[in-house]
Amino acid sequence: MLPRTGVLPRGVLAGYALGSLVTGAFGTVPGLLLLPYLTDTLGVAAGVAGLLVLLPKAWDVLVNPVAGRISDRRGSRRPFLLIAGLLLSVLFAAIFLAPFGGSAASGAYVAVAFLAAATAYAFFQVPYVAMPAELTDGYAERTRLMTWRVAVLALAILISGALAPLVVDLTGGGREGHRWSGAFVGALIVVGTLATFLGTRKADVRTAAESEPSLRAQLRVASGNRPFRVLLICFVVQSAGIGTMLAGVQYFADHVLFQASGATFLFAAFVGPALLVMPLWTAVGNRWGKLRSLIVSSLLFAAGALLLLASPALPPLAVYLIVAVIGAGYAGQQVFALSMLPDCIAYDTERTGRRQAGVFTGLWTAGETLGLALGPGIYAALLQISGYASSATGEAATQSDSARLGVLLGFTVVPATLVGAALVLLRGYQERMKA
Repeated sequence: MLPRTGVLPRGVLAGYALGSLVTGAFGTVPGLLLLPYLTDTLGVAAGVAGLLVLLPKAWDVLVNPVAGRISDRRGSRRPFLLIAGLLLSVLFAAIFLAPFGGSAASGAYVAVAFLAAATAYAFFQVPYVAMPAELTDGYAERTRLMTWRVAVLALAILISGALAPLVVDLTGGGREGHRWSGAFVGALIVVGTLATFLGTRKADVRTAAESEPSLRAQLRVASGNRPFRVLLICFVVQSAGIGTMLAGVQYFADHVLFQASGATFLFAAFVGPALLVMPLWTAVGNRWGKLRSLIVSSLLFAAGALLLLASPALPPLAVYLIVAVIGAGYAGQQVFALSMLPDCIAYDTERTGRRQAGVFTGLWTAGETLGLALGPGIYAALLQISGYASSATGEAATQSDSARLGVLLGFTVVPATLVGAALVLLRGYQERMKA
């Protein structure tokens, strides 16, 4: 067992960070592929498709706190990572195996498979997010751990988000292409699961299993943690904005950029530069503090999203450069929000004398899941209102001017508004500096 106050070894940092291959893949690919898969391959109407994507994710809002309490009581979180991660890999591939011909039956199958995968994901994600507060007591060391994690998260988003649409294209598109893409992402989840399970074995933290209060009592304690409550609400709203942009990538590539494999290029532009700015964000955080740095990175994201309103008149290269700016802002958002979460948990431990990381991370991941689920729902509702035409051919249908405007606004104004407006909520957060 490693001491909680020292510097974490690189092996533990890398082992923990590699779990982001799982969270990055599952957090990215369904939001990227699932909505267009339903509308442009299975022929499901945009409004109905939005509900089919939203409801299974909304289920996780109920499951995640339960997963947090269960993982708090089992003594070690690592077995959850192994079992849930391997199960998730199989269920994820199953999402894109829709065996039925009709759009209604295929849509129902996708919803059920997605619900099962989301449940498995909850039992991976919640213990995984809980571990940093238990791996180290160091304020700065948590930032270092989160920097490693977010760097791998960015890499996971790049690999899964950029390559998953490319696999669809290279394997024939339509149902067959999506099946190969689902298998590819499932394999990526296996790699991340095994890497984090094995890599953190020397830092395995045993959680207290005695005298657990009821779930209601634990949630009451969490609600009394004002910094956590404020940070969570802000993160949920910002996740909805990010989820909205993520849901629109394929539509934006097809109907605004009109470029083959445009979704792959957009993801490369979004995530590639983000990997390069991680050391810069760490330096910024050390100088300005996490709270101010979160505000700056969020404003950078929002400003870049608004600049994309000019995309129809810009050359593709200019669009990709703006997307790179947005990606840099996103990287900062993730680093600072995720490093502030363990600080909130440590504050609660000081206040109550109890380690209840699973409760807080259960609520956190439930909120993140809800936000990312609301994104495709918001985008699908905008498509429905603007008159988007679905297709069962595996190719996007030709759209009207109003539908193309809906595609553009959902990718630019809506994410910018949600990410920027959420910053008002941070006025109630008091950053606690710990040595």
